[in-house]
Amino acid sequence: MSVRSVGAIVDQIAADKAAWLPELYRTLVRKQRTRAVCISISAKENSPEIIYTLLGIELRVGRSRFACPDLAAARYMRIFARIGCGKFAIPYDITRVSTVADKIETAWHHTLLRLEILTSELPLSTAKRARTALVKRIRDEITDIGPGEMMPEFKK
Repeated sequence: MSVRSVGAIVDQIAADKAAWLPELYRTLVRKQRTRAVCISISAKENSPEIIYTLLGIELRVGRSRFACPDLAAARYMRIFARIGCGKFAIPYDITRVSTVADKIETAWHHTLLRLEILTSELPLSTAKRARTALVKRIRDEITDIGPGEMMPEFKK
Protein backbone atom coordinates (compact mmCIF):
# COMPACT_ATOMS: atom_id res chain seq x y z
CA MET A 1 0.00 0.00 0.00
CA SER A 2 1.38 3.38 -0.93
CA VAL A 3 1.69 6.11 1.65
CA ARG A 4 -1.31 8.41 1.38
CA SER A 5 -2.10 11.69 3.01
CA VAL A 6 -4.88 11.99 5.56
CA GLY A 7 -6.75 14.31 3.19
CA ALA A 8 -6.59 11.77 0.37
CA ILE A 9 -8.01 9.06 2.63
CA VAL A 10 -10.89 11.30 3.72
CA ASP A 11 -11.54 12.33 0.09
CA GLN A 12 -11.66 8.70 -0.97
CA ILE A 13 -14.23 7.88 1.72
CA ALA A 14 -16.27 10.99 0.89
CA ALA A 15 -16.37 10.03 -2.79
CA ASP A 16 -18.78 7.18 -2.00
CA LYS A 17 -21.93 9.34 -1.94
CA ALA A 18 -24.20 6.35 -1.25
CA ALA A 19 -22.66 5.92 2.21
CA TRP A 20 -21.54 9.50 2.93
CA LEU A 21 -23.38 10.82 6.02
CA PRO A 22 -23.77 14.44 4.87
CA GLU A 23 -25.21 13.28 1.54
CA LEU A 24 -27.70 10.98 3.29
CA TYR A 25 -28.60 13.82 5.68
CA ARG A 26 -29.19 16.13 2.71
CA THR A 27 -31.29 13.63 0.71
CA LEU A 28 -33.11 11.64 3.40
CA VAL A 29 -33.67 14.24 6.09
CA ARG A 30 -33.51 17.80 4.80
CA LYS A 31 -35.70 17.13 1.74
CA GLN A 32 -38.67 16.36 3.97
CA ARG A 33 -40.50 18.29 6.68
CA THR A 34 -38.19 18.50 9.71
CA ARG A 35 -37.74 20.26 13.01
CA ALA A 36 -34.44 21.54 14.33
CA VAL A 37 -32.74 20.00 17.35
CA CYS A 38 -30.11 21.80 19.39
CA ILE A 39 -28.08 19.96 22.01
CA SER A 40 -25.13 21.55 23.76
CA ILE A 41 -22.19 19.22 23.18
CA SER A 42 -18.55 19.77 22.32
CA ALA A 43 -17.62 19.78 18.64
CA LYS A 44 -15.49 16.63 18.72
CA GLU A 45 -16.03 12.91 18.44
CA ASN A 46 -18.01 11.84 21.49
CA SER A 47 -19.14 8.54 23.02
CA PRO A 48 -22.89 9.01 23.54
CA GLU A 49 -24.97 6.42 25.36
CA ILE A 50 -28.68 5.71 25.30
CA ILE A 51 -29.89 5.17 28.84
CA TYR A 52 -33.24 3.99 30.12
CA THR A 53 -34.55 5.81 33.20
CA LEU A 54 -37.82 5.80 35.09
CA LEU A 55 -38.73 8.99 33.25
CA GLY A 56 -38.06 7.56 29.80
CA ILE A 57 -35.18 7.39 27.36
CA GLU A 58 -32.25 9.79 27.56
CA LEU A 59 -29.13 10.36 25.54
CA ARG A 60 -26.03 10.89 27.67
CA VAL A 61 -23.08 12.71 26.13
CA GLY A 62 -20.31 13.22 28.64
CA ARG A 63 -22.02 14.58 31.74
CA SER A 64 -25.02 16.01 29.89
CA ARG A 65 -28.31 14.21 29.45
CA PHE A 66 -30.94 14.94 26.82
CA ALA A 67 -34.51 13.63 27.00
CA CYS A 68 -35.67 11.71 23.94
CA PRO A 69 -39.29 10.99 23.03
CA ASP A 70 -38.58 7.41 21.95
CA LEU A 71 -35.82 4.94 21.14
CA ALA A 72 -35.79 5.79 17.42
CA ALA A 73 -35.20 9.48 18.16
CA ALA A 74 -32.48 8.56 20.67
CA ARG A 75 -30.71 6.39 18.08
CA TYR A 76 -30.98 9.19 15.52
CA MET A 77 -29.66 11.84 17.95
CA ARG A 78 -26.81 9.54 19.02
CA ILE A 79 -25.39 9.59 15.48
CA PHE A 80 -25.08 13.37 15.48
CA ALA A 81 -23.86 13.48 19.08
CA ARG A 82 -21.15 10.97 18.18
CA ILE A 83 -19.68 13.30 15.55
CA GLY A 84 -20.09 16.38 17.74
CA CYS A 85 -22.84 18.03 15.73
CA GLY A 86 -25.01 19.97 18.17
CA LYS A 87 -27.50 21.44 15.67
CA PHE A 88 -29.29 19.18 13.22
CA ALA A 89 -32.72 18.37 11.80
CA ILE A 90 -34.92 15.45 12.74
CA PRO A 91 -37.84 14.24 10.60
CA TYR A 92 -41.12 15.73 11.81
CA ASP A 93 -42.99 12.53 10.96
CA ILE A 94 -42.06 10.16 13.80
CA THR A 95 -42.76 7.10 11.65
CA ARG A 96 -39.78 8.01 9.45
CA VAL A 97 -37.20 8.53 12.19
CA SER A 98 -36.44 4.84 12.70
CA THR A 99 -35.87 4.19 8.99
CA VAL A 100 -33.61 7.21 8.61
CA ALA A 101 -31.71 6.29 11.80
CA ASP A 102 -31.12 2.78 10.41
CA LYS A 103 -29.71 4.12 7.15
CA ILE A 104 -27.51 6.74 8.78
CA GLU A 105 -26.18 4.30 11.41
CA THR A 106 -25.37 1.81 8.66
CA ALA A 107 -23.57 4.52 6.70
CA TRP A 108 -21.59 5.51 9.81
CA HIS A 109 -20.41 1.94 10.38
CA HIS A 110 -19.65 1.54 6.67
CA THR A 111 -17.56 4.73 6.84
CA LEU A 112 -15.63 3.43 9.84
CA LEU A 113 -14.98 0.10 8.11
CA ARG A 114 -13.68 1.87 5.00
CA LEU A 115 -11.44 4.03 7.18
CA GLU A 116 -10.11 0.96 8.98
CA ILE A 117 -9.34 -0.77 5.68
CA LEU A 118 -7.64 2.30 4.20
CA THR A 119 -5.52 2.93 7.30
CA SER A 120 -4.76 -0.68 8.28
CA GLU A 121 -1.16 -0.55 7.06
CA LEU A 122 -0.48 3.00 8.24
CA PRO A 123 1.00 4.01 11.60
CA LEU A 124 -1.52 4.31 14.45
CA SER A 125 -0.94 8.07 14.75
CA THR A 126 -1.82 8.55 11.08
CA ALA A 127 -4.95 6.42 11.45
CA LYS A 128 -6.05 8.54 14.43
CA ARG A 129 -5.43 11.77 12.49
CA ALA A 130 -7.44 10.36 9.57
CA ARG A 131 -10.38 9.51 11.86
CA THR A 132 -10.30 12.96 13.45
CA ALA A 133 -10.18 14.61 10.01
CA LEU A 134 -13.02 12.40 8.77
CA VAL A 135 -15.28 13.24 11.72
CA LYS A 136 -14.48 16.95 11.36
CA ARG A 137 -15.32 16.92 7.66
CA ILE A 138 -18.62 15.10 8.25
CA ARG A 139 -19.50 17.56 11.04
CA ASP A 140 -18.57 20.59 8.92
CA GLU A 141 -20.62 19.42 5.93
CA ILE A 142 -23.67 18.69 8.10
CA THR A 143 -23.28 22.11 9.74
CA ASP A 144 -23.15 23.71 6.27
CA ILE A 145 -26.40 21.95 5.30
CA GLY A 146 -27.95 23.28 8.52
CA PRO A 147 -30.70 22.20 10.87
CA GLY A 148 -33.51 24.13 9.22
CA GLU A 149 -36.39 25.74 11.07
CA MET A 150 -37.18 25.01 14.71
CA MET A 151 -40.70 24.00 13.65
CA PRO A 152 -41.88 23.18 10.13
CA GLU A 153 -44.27 25.42 8.26
CA PHE A 154 -47.71 24.03 7.63
CA LYS A 155 -49.47 25.16 4.47
CA LYS A 156 -53.12 26.02 4.91
